Amino acid sequence: MQRKILLLEDDLQLSDTLKQFLEHHHFEVIVAYDSHQANDLIYEHHIDLMLLDIKVPFQNGFDLLQQLRTEDNTTPAIFITSLHSVEDVTRGFDVGCDDYIRKPFALAELLVRIEAQLKKQFGTHTKYVEIAQGLHYNPKEFRLSKDGVTIPLKTKELKLLHLFLEHPNELLHHKQIFEALWEYDEEPSSGSLRTYIKTIRGAIGKEHIQTVTNRGYRFVS
Repeated sequence: MQRKILLLEDDLQLSDTLKQFLEHHHFEVIVAYDSHQANDLIYEHHIDLMLLDIKVPFQNGFDLLQQLRTEDNTTPAIFITSLHSVEDVTRGFDVGCDDYIRKPFALAELLVRIEAQLKKQFGTHTKYVEIAQGLHYNPKEFRLSKDGVTIPLKTKELKLLHLFLEHPNELLHHKQIFEALWEYDEEPSSGSLRTYIKTIRGAIGKEHIQTVTNRGYRFVS
């Protein structure tokens, strides 16, 4: 379940650097070098997030995003640009961007901003996540189903599955899972967590949940 990013950037060297960096962090990246190519790719693929340069051939990034928003495209978009003025930032948000990062930027900062947007969007605009053929999770309804039939899971098991799908291919430490599943007045239980993991593996396939000894667990897409 790799999340797919559209990268619109006409600087070939920067585009290649960003693509390699994001793929290293388990994203699928499709690259466009002008707005016409970007527009075609957006309609051909399900995109989870757009990284848009503004000063690109043909239609600029502002106009491209404004067009997409008028067509009810709600895919989160981050502008990556050398334009630094307050007026440019204001225009970026006016046409519908979700974030704006000025060049030059640290790759680590870009990653944080991307993950923040994807976390915000998960369950808001995501209709369902396909875990395997016929196996789907609906984040709005907190429901796992196989060929349309609901697979019964307990509340904490569903919360854990939701957490895994929100962070695909990332190591979730025990502490992070405890904080997400147990309320402040509840006592976290390692034994219960192991039981939840076993149940989820039985529901979606044990190959999808990887144990990282003494550290935590990872959902493998």
